[in-house]
Amino acid sequence: MKTVIALIEAGAEQLEQAGVAFGHGTANAFDEAAWLVLWRLKLPLDEIDAVADTPVAPADAAKVEALIAERIASRKPAAYLTKEAWLQGVSFYVDERAIVPRSFIAELIADGSIDYWLGEHTQRVLDLCTGNGSLAVLAALTYPEVTVDAADLSVAALEVAAINVTRHALDARVTLIESDGLAATPGPYDLVLCNPPYVNSRSMAALPAEYRAEPELALAGGTDGMDFVRRLFADAPARMSEHAVLVLEIGNEREHFEAAFPQLEVVWLETSAGDDQVLLATRAALAALTPP
Repeated sequence: MKTVIALIEAGAEQLEQAGVAFGHGTANAFDEAAWLVLWRLKLPLDEIDAVADTPVAPADAAKVEALIAERIASRKPAAYLTKEAWLQGVSFYVDERAIVPRSFIAELIADGSIDYWLGEHTQRVLDLCTGNGSLAVLAALTYPEVTVDAADLSVAALEVAAINVTRHALDARVTLIESDGLAATPGPYDLVLCNPPYVNSRSMAALPAEYRAEPELALAGGTDGMDFVRRLFADAPARMSEHAVLVLEIGNEREHFEAAFPQLEVVWLETSAGDDQVLLATRAALAALTPP
């Protein structure tokens, strides 16, 4: 009879040999296999050591092997197969209607990195490009005195976000808004969080299948990745209160960002991926920005 760890190791080897891509919650084959095996067996995802030597009935082992095979054949992110993703220890529902949540902004909310710019004046928060609603939920959980608007152009993504808002009992504090950028958002906001589509066209063309399984709308940012950001910066000051700040994720596009906005004063925030993935801009800095 196979054990849990044996199934994980075998699954990791299969994933490695198949050349699947990671980055939707895990960074390597072992962690991905562990996630799939433990989820399929309904075991705690954070207690591998405690269950490693547990025997697995042949029927259950077959279910695990089928799931690993589906991951390889479909090239879908594991989160789409399990219908669950974790961000900062919080569980979220997700499916193909929304991008798999993985924003580094979640780290900054959890560790208090942006709290310096917040205060008693921080009452209204906007999560723009909310996707499955994870950042909106985390902000509401972290700052119990605020109300949060969660906006997205995609009605389908907002349907997923609604599941998560209700799941975390936040319907009274999180409002979902269908909006093209900031167009339908009322404002003024004291804190704007945004993980927008920022992947440049060359990188889009080279994305692995796992990323192409996600909604293109949530990823594609135009030739230099800055199409959405340009609109955002032009519109944001009118939706921000006097002391508001904007926290923006731009992934690996810092070079393109700085080329597009050479005059903008920003603060680069440290995350587990380094200090070039997420930035903070004040309303004053955005208002002073000369339009390109």
